[in-house]
Amino acid sequence: MEELQAAVTAHLDQVSGLVQALSSELRRGMGPAADNLRGFIRAVDWTEPWLICLMAFHVVLLLTAVWFRRNANFQLFLLFLAYSGVYLAERMNRYLGEHWKSFTSRNYFDRSGVFISVVWSGPLIFISIVSVISSLIALCRLMVKWKRAELRHRARLARDKKD
Repeated sequence: MEELQAAVTAHLDQVSGLVQALSSELRRGMGPAADNLRGFIRAVDWTEPWLICLMAFHVVLLLTAVWFRRNANFQLFLLFLAYSGVYLAERMNRYLGEHWKSFTSRNYFDRSGVFISVVWSGPLIFISIVSVISSLIALCRLMVKWKRAELRHRARLARDKKD
């Protein structure tokens, strides 16, 4: 029983430390995060052709997702495509880290995969969110259409019953 009590106390102390660390981070505000983001943006040469092509790819994919927002089958395909891209990001990072000299001036592909997560996976996840929201809106519209048809059918049945 004493071992259990000691384990629970140790766990509560650890949780308390995490909560204190989180609250101190929140008290500092968004300044450090904004500084890190500015440093990241400055460290990358955004004029490299492959980065411009990658950004153009994401813009075209986003516009395609918005353009075909009412096509449920295409939205499902787009979700599969985007999540496959996110799934393959680790392998892509490893491959691109080995062959970076053939297409870029600097090696952006670190072991932790921060760069590939920001420029590849992040936009794909955003596009996936847009696709899911579009699908939910289409589903809501379909439910409203179905309910209206059901109410019209019930009204017709009630009218025919009176006659």
